[in-house]
Amino acid sequence: MFRSAGHHIVNTLENAGIQRVYAVPGESYLDVLDGLYDSSIETVVCRQEGGAGFMALSESRLTGRPGIAMVTRGPGAANAMISVHTAYQDATALVLFVGLVPIADRARESFQEFSLPEWFSSTAKKVIIIDDEDRAGDLTADALRIAASGRPGPVVVGLPEDVLVRMTEAPDTAPAPIAEPQPSATDLESLATRIGNAAKPAFVLGGDGWHEGHGRALLDLAASAGIAVYCDWRAYDAVPHTGPAWAGWLGYGRAEAVAAGYGDADLLVFVGATRSDVASDGYTRGFDAETVVVGLDPEATQHAGRIDQQILASPRSFVTALTASTSVNGSIDAADLRGERTDEWMTSRSDVQSKVAAHRPDAEVAGAVARTGVDLGVAFGILDDRLDGEAVLTYGAGNATIWGHRFIRHLQSASLVGARNGAMGLAVPGAVAASLAFPERRAVAICGDGDFLMNGQELATAFAHGASPLVIVADNGVYGTIVQHQVNHYPGRPSGTRMVNPDFAVWMSSFGGHGERVEKTEDFEAALDRALAAEGPALIHVLIDSELMPPAADEIAG
Repeated sequence: MFRSAGHHIVNTLENAGIQRVYAVPGESYLDVLDGLYDSSIETVVCRQEGGAGFMALSESRLTGRPGIAMVTRGPGAANAMISVHTAYQDATALVLFVGLVPIADRARESFQEFSLPEWFSSTAKKVIIIDDEDRAGDLTADALRIAASGRPGPVVVGLPEDVLVRMTEAPDTAPAPIAEPQPSATDLESLATRIGNAAKPAFVLGGDGWHEGHGRALLDLAASAGIAVYCDWRAYDAVPHTGPAWAGWLGYGRAEAVAAGYGDADLLVFVGATRSDVASDGYTRGFDAETVVVGLDPEATQHAGRIDQQILASPRSFVTALTASTSVNGSIDAADLRGERTDEWMTSRSDVQSKVAAHRPDAEVAGAVARTGVDLGVAFGILDDRLDGEAVLTYGAGNATIWGHRFIRHLQSASLVGARNGAMGLAVPGAVAASLAFPERRAVAICGDGDFLMNGQELATAFAHGASPLVIVADNGVYGTIVQHQVNHYPGRPSGTRMVNPDFAVWMSSFGGHGERVEKTEDFEAALDRALAAEGPALIHVLIDSELMPPAADEIAG
C-alpha cells in the first residue's frame, strides 16, 4: 500500500485496537491528523496538552490498552511533561506522540525546537524518533509494545514534520505480542508454604492491570485462608471493598490503625505493588516482615527493603495460577494456606477498616470546632450512598480528596484513576476520558478548587465529545495540603497559599451544563440528586471553611 508515513502511523494504531487519541493539534504533525480524518479512531480534541496526557493515562488505567496522546513540539511537549512523569511513577502505559521540526532544521534553534531525548529520557521508558518513513509503522508498534511490557510506563515518539509526508510502501504492521510471565508451580508452592507458616499474613495489591474479576477472586481466596488484604495508594479498586478480608488502603490520609495493622504483619505479599515511601509512611513501616514481591518488573523498581521471594507475573497470571493451584484438583492443598491461623487476625483488620469507612460528620470528630460551609463528612457519606460502589472515581491531588478515599466504596474493578505521583489537575480530564471509555457508567471527579482550575478547561472537551462527568469541587480558597504543612511546621505564618475563585456553578452553566453552588450541609443531598439526574456534564461547587482539614489519622480509627 502506497501511503504517507503519517497515515501509516494511524493505520498501525488502528491495527492495535486503539479507539481514541487525545490531541492538541499542531502544524508539526498535520499529516497524522489528516490520517485520522478517515480513521475509525476517535480524535478527542483537548484544550491543553497536560489535559490530553491525563486523559490518555486515564483511558490506559481503566481499559488496559496504552493511552495515546498527541501534541506539537516545544511548548506543547512541555505542557505534556506532567502526564509523562505521572505515567512513569504510576507505571501506566502511555504513548506520547510529539511533532518535531523538519530534520533539516535540527540544531539551528528553529521555531519551537527542542531535544526530545534530552527532555524525556529520564522520565520515559524509551524515546523514539521516526527518521525513516519506511519504519514508521514498526516503530509505532514498538512504542505500544514497550509501553505495555514489563513494568508499564510512558514511551515518547518524535514525529519530524518532513518525514511524516514522505511516501512509503511498507506493509501494514501487526500488533507486537506482549509477553506475560507465568508463575511456576515451584513459585506458588513456596509462597503457599510461607503463607501457611505466617501468623499475620497480608496481601498488598496495587498498580494497573486489575481487570476481569481477578481482584475479587484473590479477595475470596484470602478470606478462606485468613489473610488480610490491603491496597496501595490510589490503586485500591483492585478488590471490592467488602468481605472479611478487606483491610483498607495505605497512603496519604489513611487511618493510623490501618497503617498499624500493615506494620504488624509478619508476611507481606505485594502483588502489582511495591513497598514504596507512601505505603510505608516514608520508609518507616513493614520493613521487618518477610516479603514476597509479585510483579512484572524484574528490577522491582520503587521497592524498598527486603525481598525473600520474587515472582515475575502480572496480577492476572498470578491470580489465575494461584486460584487454579488451590482448587479441588490443584497441586496445593487450600488448607495449607490456612496453617494454624484462626480468622482473628484477618477480621480484626477488617473491623478497623469498617470503622474508618463508616460515614461520620466531621463535626463529630474529636477536637473539631464549629465550621462554616458544608460538612464534608456528611456530604461524602451521601455521595457514597448514591454511587453504591459502581462509579468510576477520578482524583487529582490535595486534601479535598481524602474524604472521597475514606468514604466512597469501590465494588467494581477499573473504577479509580488517581495520580499516584501526586500530580494536580488529573481529576477533570480523567473523568472526561472515563466517561468516553465507559459511557454506561457514572464518572465522578473529586477535586479541590486548586486542582479543578489546573485542568477544568477540559470540561469543554466533555461537551464537544459527549462525555457526561459529574465534578465535585470542594472550595476552601487555599491550597489546603500546603496550609496543613505550614500549620505543622510554620504556625501562624501562612504564605503563598491563598486563592480567589469564581462561582464554578455559573461557569459550568455557561457551557450549558448543570451547575449548583452549595453553601450549607443540609442543601447538599438535593443538589446531588439533581446533578445525578441531569443530562450531560454536571458540577457541584461545595463551599467549605478555609480552616477545614481532614481529621487526623488517629482520630478516625475508632
